[in-house]
Amino acid sequence: MLEIQNLTKVYKTKKGTVTGVDNVSLTIDEGEVFGIVGYSGAGKSSLLRCINLLERPTSGSIVVNGQDLTKLKGEQLRKARLKIGMIFQHFYLISQKTVGENIEFALKAAATPPKLINARVKELLEMVGLSEKIDVYPAQLSGGQKQRVGIARALANNPSVLLCDEATSALDPKTTVSILRLLKKINRELNITIILITHEMDVVKEICDRMVIMQDGRVIEEGAVYDVFANPVEPLTQEFISSVVSFELPPTILKGVTGEIVKVLFKGDVAGEGVISDMIQNFEVRGNFLHGTIEYIQEKPLGIFLMELQGQPDNVGRAISYMEGRGAFVEVINNAI
Repeated sequence: MLEIQNLTKVYKTKKGTVTGVDNVSLTIDEGEVFGIVGYSGAGKSSLLRCINLLERPTSGSIVVNGQDLTKLKGEQLRKARLKIGMIFQHFYLISQKTVGENIEFALKAAATPPKLINARVKELLEMVGLSEKIDVYPAQLSGGQKQRVGIARALANNPSVLLCDEATSALDPKTTVSILRLLKKINRELNITIILITHEMDVVKEICDRMVIMQDGRVIEEGAVYDVFANPVEPLTQEFISSVVSFELPPTILKGVTGEIVKVLFKGDVAGEGVISDMIQNFEVRGNFLHGTIEYIQEKPLGIFLMELQGQPDNVGRAISYMEGRGAFVEVINNAI
């Protein structure tokens, strides 16, 4: 388990002080994939660098597997850092060394016995699907392959925590999916805790169990990814969610609407049931779909629909109550009738 308590990081500049991380407290469970989301300047990268003491916090504590890293120095801190792997956005491979030598470098830096290094390098490259690239130089690799080498290097010393700093931001969408699947596989097979910072909600939706939204150095919203997508509270969270699930309707469509517009949200198994069709059959209302989707988050369906309901006000009211009784959340967007 990783526990962050009242963490603050203040930077001193020529113009004064800047608070990068402002009194953040988080508990991240063992084996969890945890997302930290925010725009540039939100404090997420500062928080990540504090976790492995690349930057020492101004105040607060960071406890990893029962050990407070902020109290460690010198050799003790170096040994503790070996259990925290790091994956970077821009790979940071040594261009003059082959793929195998890049991974060897991490093992040698950790004083791994020479007789164990070769076998470990081969094991790691097989894990990330690059066994045939052991003697190739980074310049000969695609972006996705470079990131796979970066992942192998980060796993070299059997870390318990893996930090991912915008690990897919420099990759195309197809490659991003393959890297996320690899990270998910590593998480499941090795039970490694993964902390991933990103501004891409598609990434969070694909891999994370829980998430936080950061703004101005503070955590403004926290929860299970499914719950945050289903019910975002803060305006910034809603803005991030809208980048994945957008429900802005063209004015031309709204001009022709004479009934009541409702937003209908179905969670879990309810999303797969015929609630809307049953409602239309059972009540004297007409339903006109304006927009809708079913997203799958952590393999659980989340259905969100905008629709127009036409009919007598009493019938429309009963239809809405029926859907709510079947487990749907219904929000009236307008009252046109």
